[in-house]
Amino acid sequence: MATRPGPLSRWPWQDLGSYKYALVAPWAARSTYRFMTTSGSEERDLLSFAVLPVLLLRLLYSQLWISVSRHQTARSKHRIVNKSLDFDQVDRERNWDDQILLTALLFYVINAAVPAAQAVPWWNSKGLVVAALLHVGPVEFLYYWLHRALHHHYLYTRYHSHHHASIVTEPITSVIHPFAEEVVYFALFAIPLLTMVGTGTASVAVANGYLIYIDFMNYLGHCNFELVPKMLFDVFPPLKYLMYTPSFHSLHHTQFRTNYSLFMPLYDYLYGTLDKSSDDLYERTLHGREEAPDVVHLTHLTTPDSVLHLRLGFASLAAAPLAAPFASRLRLRGAAPLAKLTSLLGSTFRAEANRLDKLNIETWVVPRYTPQYLSEEGLHAIGRLIEKAVADAEASGARVLTLGLLNQANELNRNGELYVIRKPNLKTKIVDGASLAVAAVLHMIPPGTKDVLFLGDASKVTTVLASALCEQEIQVQMVDKDLHDCLTQELRPELHKHLLVSSSYSSKVWLVGDKLTDQEQWKAQAGVHFVPYSQFPPNAIREDCVYHSTPALVVPDSFENLHACENWLPRRVMSAWRAAGIVHALEKWDAHECGARVTGVDKAWQAALAHGFRPYDRHDAAVAK
Repeated sequence: MATRPGPLSRWPWQDLGSYKYALVAPWAARSTYRFMTTSGSEERDLLSFAVLPVLLLRLLYSQLWISVSRHQTARSKHRIVNKSLDFDQVDRERNWDDQILLTALLFYVINAAVPAAQAVPWWNSKGLVVAALLHVGPVEFLYYWLHRALHHHYLYTRYHSHHHASIVTEPITSVIHPFAEEVVYFALFAIPLLTMVGTGTASVAVANGYLIYIDFMNYLGHCNFELVPKMLFDVFPPLKYLMYTPSFHSLHHTQFRTNYSLFMPLYDYLYGTLDKSSDDLYERTLHGREEAPDVVHLTHLTTPDSVLHLRLGFASLAAAPLAAPFASRLRLRGAAPLAKLTSLLGSTFRAEANRLDKLNIETWVVPRYTPQYLSEEGLHAIGRLIEKAVADAEASGARVLTLGLLNQANELNRNGELYVIRKPNLKTKIVDGASLAVAAVLHMIPPGTKDVLFLGDASKVTTVLASALCEQEIQVQMVDKDLHDCLTQELRPELHKHLLVSSSYSSKVWLVGDKLTDQEQWKAQAGVHFVPYSQFPPNAIREDCVYHSTPALVVPDSFENLHACENWLPRRVMSAWRAAGIVHALEKWDAHECGARVTGVDKAWQAALAHGFRPYDRHDAAVAK
């Protein structure tokens, strides 16, 4: 909200959540019924009937702008404001669709109240001329002075400061205003619309086209990357007075007292409020410069609806942990077509760019889903994608690449060792994060634990974890003799006395891998602590037991531009595997951690803490809360 919220700041349907769209339902039903039942001799009410399709189109159009903008700002070359965007801004801007809903409702009301708005043709060229002239004249002129008035201390603190709380803008920042301010804007934009109705020049195409034009220019000015080609201004120099650019408006959000114009800089030129650095900033951001990543984290998609959870997807979904499988089914059907489309991509894509101290950190996504990693048919193609990503990371100058989730599967690349074998002089260090992951697991084991039950398949993490437990003289029990035999071969002989095959499930601490079944969970006594050592959380079905987090750490306070959750982890919490690569780069360790190579559990843990990472455990967080 604004610094000191004024009257009518709250939106009327603020407490309704997604149910606010129910307000449109009766109007949409009425207009559709009238349209379908109108006889051939009567003129159908096209304007009213078009409100719902246009509403849906504007929602889709807005989301496309969000995704494109976030993709471009992650690439960074033409990014204008290189500052951090945080979760607070995402929360503040989550109701960006309010103004679209408001416009639809007002269209319905005006259409019902004004008879002249009920027999509007599909097209009228005179209306286009009227709309253009009134926008260039009264709308732009009045908006300029309204905008300057909104920067007066009284109105700014009560209304407009809510919009300016976002220094780093996204397309939807353009429509984030208190209710009263948005109503005034609609009254301003209604001048051409009502004039067309009053003069009999209105048409469905021009009225709705004017809304799309306003959306386009609003989103353009707030997208935070420069995309307007210089050729336009070279061919037609006066255009710089008639059309602003993203960099032009970004100066208004960083300098506050310049560049007040709506979409046409003409009035800033006329009244002396043009920022003198406008042209220079435009030239610099249009030319752009690539920022080479220091650390690349290579992850992949999990469930079909996880594509919606990406930073490039729905901002509000990305800012919350990935829903449990049952809840995800609600979105699964809608996400399926997009998931299939994503699977057709032939290379990884950049989803996120962060910064810590002087490190540039990027997240790249392999456009494949967990089931594809578990099928023999998909592994070969995925292997090629990962190998290409490793080559691209090295070509971009990345010092470290971490392999997230199943990208380090033993059957795929032996925890990344395959790439080092194929290219012994690989400059980019491959980090599987086993040491830090094990350290995070050890932190979650309750103090005073004397024995643990080990469930899961043999892997590098199980070996390192079992070794660390045995060194602490904690008895490691397991029901799987094959796992026991494997660990016996891998661990030093003096540690074997702490390994035990047992058919008992009596231990109070279970260390569990990916394949923990519901049947196994029901064998646990009440109060058992399930501590995952894998990257995927178990299906929590026991209310009388304690489920800990997958190995993870809280990021340092100085970690910038983090406004999306990593899979099922909460805000500002990062998987230990991802954090391991960052620590590796910060420490400037000149060795790989992949295959059989291990950084060292205590070494990795102490280094992470020294750089501001903090232990995280869902159980501890819940107790503290």
